[in-house]
Amino acid sequence: MNTRDAILGRIRAALADVPTDEGPEDVPVPRDYRRGHTAPGQDLVALFAERVADYRATVTRTDPAGLPGAIAAALTARGAVRLAVPEGFPDGLLPPGDWEWHREPLDVPALDALDGAVTLAAVGIAVTGTIVLDTGRGQGRRALSLVPDYHLCVVRAEQIVDDVPEALARLDPRLPLTFVSGPSATSDIELSRVEGVHGPRTLDVVIVDTTDTATDPEQHPEQS
Repeated sequence: MNTRDAILGRIRAALADVPTDEGPEDVPVPRDYRRGHTAPGQDLVALFAERVADYRATVTRTDPAGLPGAIAAALTARGAVRLAVPEGFPDGLLPPGDWEWHREPLDVPALDALDGAVTLAAVGIAVTGTIVLDTGRGQGRRALSLVPDYHLCVVRAEQIVDDVPEALARLDPRLPLTFVSGPSATSDIELSRVEGVHGPRTLDVVIVDTTDTATDPEQHPEQS
C-alpha cells in the first residue's frame, strides 16, 4: 500500500458512519462567523482592481463593447502572439489581427510552447484580490492557466464578491477550483522573490464593468 492509498483509506474509515446524502449544511455547527470585511456600499470592483494590482498584476477596466480592444492592447503590450483558448471562450471576444488562437485540446508540450492563455473566470474576491477558476465555460482545465508563462483573465463586475465565504457559496466544491492571487511567486529560497515557479510569471486582468448581454463574455454567441 502506498501513502495515497493509506490516506484515502483512513478518510473512508472516518466517514464510514456518515450518511451518503448528508451535506455540510446538515451538521449543527455554528456558522455565525464574519462573512465580509468591506464597508456597506463599498465599491467592490474598485477594491478588487486595487488588490489585484497589489500583486503586481496589470488591471484594465472596460465595458463589453471595448473588451476585444482591451484584450488586444494587453496582448500587444506583452508581445503575446500564440495564445491558448479554452473551450467555450466566445470567438467574438477575440480581437482581429495576427494572433494565433490555439484551441483545446492541447498537450503540455504544446501549452508550454505558447506565449500564454486567455480565459474567463468563475468568481473574483475583492478583499483578497483573488480570481477563482472552476474549469467552467471559457475557463478550461487547470493546466491551461498554469503551464503557459502568461495568463490574461476576463472577470465580469457582477462576478466580484466581498470575501471568501461569499465566493465559496457561489462555487461548486465538487469542481477543481484554482485560486489565483497575482502572478505565480515564491520567496522560499533565501526570502528572494521568484516569479513563474508554480504558474504564470505574468497576469493581466480585464474587468468588464457592465452586463450588456450583446457582448457579455458569458452571453456572446460562438462564431462558426
